[in-house]
Amino acid sequence: MRNASFITALILLLLTGVASTLMAYRPVPVVVATNLEKIPMEIDGYRAVEDTFPESVYKELNADKHVYRHYRSPDGSVIDLYIGYYGTAKGGRTGHNPYACLPGAGAAIVDTGIVDLKQLSTNRTVPVNYILAHTDDGNLVMVHWYQTARDKVVSSGWSQNLQRLKGRLLHNRSDGAFIRVSISATDKDLATQKEKAVRFSATVLNIVPSYWPLEETVGH
Repeated sequence: MRNASFITALILLLLTGVASTLMAYRPVPVVVATNLEKIPMEIDGYRAVEDTFPESVYKELNADKHVYRHYRSPDGSVIDLYIGYYGTAKGGRTGHNPYACLPGAGAAIVDTGIVDLKQLSTNRTVPVNYILAHTDDGNLVMVHWYQTARDKVVSSGWSQNLQRLKGRLLHNRSDGAFIRVSISATDKDLATQKEKAVRFSATVLNIVPSYWPLEETVGH
């Protein structure tokens, strides 16, 4: 088993090396329209207000486009949506992830897992990440995933790397987005709030492809 894993890793390393050499001679596409800011301000009956992070956070994340909104339902529930988009020229993904960022912000991760979201374009369910964290204000329920090639949804950075490699080889494009949906919860309404976050996440997952950024190839 160990030998098989080593051989698989070696093959992937060799393929990555070959792909990198080939891609070095290809023009790099650049983002010409981010589009994600056009995602509806009303989703599933929730109405959004825009928000911003401190400038230091934007510099650290270094994305081509950020979408950060608070969606409020008529009953007062608030769901936060964050999308960080990285074009091909920026490597297609962020180096940050909630498993490191949440503890760094003082939150304690108490549970992690996978939840399934229905993808309408394929009529299948796709697994994405679930995190339950405890903060000074209570509980935080979070659903997050990576999206690439418009509608390819993966739960890990490793899987996204493979999709990006495939996209660059076949389509000369390897952009991607990190998407996070979160909602506050008490111990009593934890199950209900998780259900809201999962349902909202499924809607977002299916909306994003219609607003996927546009990239065009330019010469060296």
